[in-house]
Amino acid sequence: MIKRIEKCYLKDIELLQKVSIETFNDTFKDQNTAENMEAYLLKAYNLKKLEEELKITSSEFYFIYVNDNIAGYLKVNVDDAQSEQMGSEYFEVERIYIRKDYQNKGLGKDLFEKVLSLAIVHGKKRIWLGVWEENKKAIKFYEKLGFTQTGAHSFYMGDDEQTDLIMTKVLN
Repeated sequence: MIKRIEKCYLKDIELLQKVSIETFNDTFKDQNTAENMEAYLLKAYNLKKLEEELKITSSEFYFIYVNDNIAGYLKVNVDDAQSEQMGSEYFEVERIYIRKDYQNKGLGKDLFEKVLSLAIVHGKKRIWLGVWEENKKAIKFYEKLGFTQTGAHSFYMGDDEQTDLIMTKVLN
């Protein structure tokens, strides 16, 4: 299995949209109504919104490839691009998704290694992310990586207000 991680650019927007919708839908469709899923996907992953996100210099997207196939992606934010204003020492992991056929192959850890290197390059002392309180698999994954819950915030899936746990990892 040959793996590589590459930065995603505006030219990749349609692939990014496809993988984003697929992975989000696969992850959350069974716990949410079809109406709320559709509303969220249309809002979060339309091409105009993704184009705006790709143009923000304090945000970066990365694809992870396995044997030349996109297996997942990552979105990170620094400074003013963070979805919550956590301060200048924080580095945000906004999205980290692996396609269903590629899960449980260590790719999440590979993406997290990329996160660590990016946080260090940016001179950050802490990494944070939000994870839905019902996504027990992801919470366990983050805890294994050294994250602890430090707060919570609201996340809207259509008209359904949900709670995301804010988890933080202090870098050594």
